[in-house]
Amino acid sequence: MFISRELRKGNIAEYLLYMWQIEDLLRANELSIEKVDKNIVEPYNLSQNESRELLQWYDNLIEMMRNEGVSESGHLQINKNVLIMLTDLHLRLLKSTKAPFYSATYYKALPFIVEFRNKSNGRDKSELENCFDALYMLWMMKLQKREINTETLSATAEISKFISMLSLYYKEDEEGKLDLEGEEA
Repeated sequence: MFISRELRKGNIAEYLLYMWQIEDLLRANELSIEKVDKNIVEPYNLSQNESRELLQWYDNLIEMMRNEGVSESGHLQINKNVLIMLTDLHLRLLKSTKAPFYSATYYKALPFIVEFRNKSNGRDKSELENCFDALYMLWMMKLQKREINTETLSATAEISKFISMLSLYYKEDEEGKLDLEGEEA
């Protein structure tokens, strides 16, 4: 919760990947608040108030996961909403004449996005969700200390550049500093 708050403000892409990891962490603890308390909250050695606040946050997420039918797989609606907002911004950026570097970065990553989608059976997912799936897969492979081939590293590097740029534009947009309307200066 404390980390997610900071990531949400600073880097929306890292926030989303972090929240996907939290979903998996809760599943690994069988959506049991007792296991979450023992395995996740207690090791932090937080104050009683911070522990209670963190445990309540996890409990709320667990309840949402159960209510939304994502106990075993899938993503919470709050995380899907982030993807929806990013997709909206992505489409606005592609249409704008004021973001040529964004379009160039996207089109450079596009063949890798398509390749990942085809290899991972992600045809029913949006391009952005496929991007995040690729980055999440890479992150999990690194955490598991699995070998990652050069092709995968190259592909995810291009996808990462694209998502990083989208994240920066998202922050500008949230701060009211992004102007995509009108003619290019």
